[in-house]
Formats: sequence, C-alpha cells, structure tokens
Amino acid sequence: MLTILPIVSSSSSLTIPAFLRQNPLFKFSSVCIINNSNYRYDKNISSSYNPSRRLALFQLGTAIPQSQLFDAKASRFLRADGSTIEASTSGNMAPTSTTVTEQNALEWVKNDKRKMLHVVYRVGDLEKTIKFYTECLGMKLLRKRDIPEERYTNAFLGYGPEDSHFVVELTYNYGVDKYDIGTGFGHFGIAVEDVAKTVDLVKAKGGKVTREPGPVKGGKTIIAFIEDPDGYKFELLEREPTPEPLCQVMLRVGDLDRSINFYKKAFGMELLRKRDNPEYKYTIAMMGYGPEDKNAVLELTYNYGVTDYDKGNGYAQIAIGTDDVYKTAEAIKLCGGKITREPGPLPGISTKITACLDPDGWKSVFVDNIDFQKELE
Repeated sequence: MLTILPIVSSSSSLTIPAFLRQNPLFKFSSVCIINNSNYRYDKNISSSYNPSRRLALFQLGTAIPQSQLFDAKASRFLRADGSTIEASTSGNMAPTSTTVTEQNALEWVKNDKRKMLHVVYRVGDLEKTIKFYTECLGMKLLRKRDIPEERYTNAFLGYGPEDSHFVVELTYNYGVDKYDIGTGFGHFGIAVEDVAKTVDLVKAKGGKVTREPGPVKGGKTIIAFIEDPDGYKFELLEREPTPEPLCQVMLRVGDLDRSINFYKKAFGMELLRKRDNPEYKYTIAMMGYGPEDKNAVLELTYNYGVTDYDKGNGYAQIAIGTDDVYKTAEAIKLCGGKITREPGPLPGISTKITACLDPDGWKSVFVDNIDFQKELE
C-alpha cells in the first residue's frame, strides 16, 4: 500500500521534514500521486498544494508500505540513522530501538506463514502437455487464463485446489514451441502408490521412460524417471497415499552449505534431511516448510566439484506465500539474496509480490497470502 502523508498546514508550499529528507532509505520520485492523479513537483521538493488532498511521497519499487515508514505505533517515525524516534504528547522526539536488524528480520521470517504455492515453467505445446499430465500423471486442470495482449497463456494443474496444494503453472508463449531446459534444473517429484503401474500407463500413452522402476541407489524406495513432452524429468516415488503428490522440485547448486544457510535464513525453510553419496559423488539436501510426506519440498543437489550450471530458458521459478512481501524482501537482502523485483502490487491488479535470486541465480517469487486468496476467488 502507498503510505499517505497528511498535510495539515494551510500554507501554499510543501516542505519535507529534514529527518525524512535525509533518510537514505527513502527516494523522492519526480511523480507523486494525489488521489490517483499525477502531481509533479520541482527539484527543491516544494510546490503549490491543495489542502483538500493528501500526497503519497515515497516509493519502494512501486510503493513503500506503511510499516516501513511508520512503526506499529502511529507515533513512531524512522530516523536517518536507522533508529526510531517517538513523538510524545508535547511533540518532542526521543530515540528508541533500531528498526531493522538481521536478528529481528530473521526472527520474523521464522514466524511468517509461508508455503510453496506453485512452480512455473515454459512449454511448447500447452494442450499436449495438459493431456499428458492429466492422462498419465493424474493431475487435474485447475484453471487456465489467456493474456492475448502479452501473447501468452497459463494453465494451472495439480492434485487439489491451489489454496491447499502445490501446483504447476505452465506458460505457453505464442509462437515458441521449444525451450532449453539446461543442466541446472533436475526434476519434479511425484508420489504414487504404484510406480510400475504408472510407468506402464506412461508407456501406453506414448510417454518416455528414462529409468525403469527399481530401488533408488543406496536405498529401498522404488522410483522411476519419465519425461514429459518438453523433456522435463519427473521422478516417480512409490509412497503411501499423501495429501501432496506433487512433492519435489530438484535444483542443482554449486555450494550446498551456502544454499542451505540461505534457504533457512532468508526463506525460513527447515533442513529436513541431508544425504551424502560419495560413491556417486553427490550430496542432496531436502528443504521445506514441513515433513516430506505431507508437503512439497525443494531438493538441492550438489555434484562434487561442479560450481556452476546452465539454467536454460525453460524453468522459471517457484512461488511462495508470505504475510508481508516488504519484510520478506528486507530479510532476503540481509541474507545476501538479490531482489529482482522490488516489493509492491502487480500492474493492473492488487496482488503484491517481490522476486529474488538465490546465491546460484535460481529465481523465486513471494506472493502476499491475502492477495493470493483474493486472486483465487
């Protein structure tokens, strides 16, 4: 939301308070918003003013949230040195505690209501892919939206409603029928009750099986690997019935400990388990927001000696729900992540998001929980 600064003076010019004007956290835009109309002011931050209107002064990306301009109490303001100043009834200002520290940002991350919403990737033939996922993998087409002005179509598929399940978001860009998947993306995981039966169905529908059913290397779980029409790999894992059959997204990383630390601190994920396989020269770490048998997880894979991968242009990102995209962006910055889209509402709709890159360049998008629910409605 845009923070509104009420103007109480009846004078004809606007003067910005020094403590706000000096604060490095804020930037003055050459275009301000007054009651949804453009209002321009000169470089001296002074202009004529209509007292009946209120002026939105600050932007973070597209807007700065009220929580970052004011503290939880209306009487607290942000000082240039990063601490807060609290106004007493007499109007005097007194310094209080630091507003943003790594400790309180990371503590907030732990308590944020986060969950993995969907994984986004590009396909060359949307109808063909939908047919494969529904007939071979048992997914349901949840919704579809066409954006002709932007020349793309989305399809959401999964094993249950989007508000309670992790789903795939397929993107078809008009006229593009092939993508480079690269070497960094690994696979998606699907939990099934009978791997052999699922493989037989895939074969009957003309699908490609790249690993026949059998126990995983160094373990007992029965698995198989198949490919969808675009070449994205799916690992079939034999499990008891689960509320979250779409259970894994596997990505390769160049420094596993660095990635684990980043996803724990910046994303608030738990390290669910870690397994080293020296015989096959790789280590995996399962990261997520709950047990593997009930939640979708991120499987990070480190191959001995490999520090960089080609990411191609097919796989896009994971979307994660959050209660506050602004605080999320701050925590990501503190943990060394790169913000690629400053927090704020999407053009044309009110859904607030922020986007970032992890240390390996994998993209994630955080979506406001309340806005996401409204979008589904």
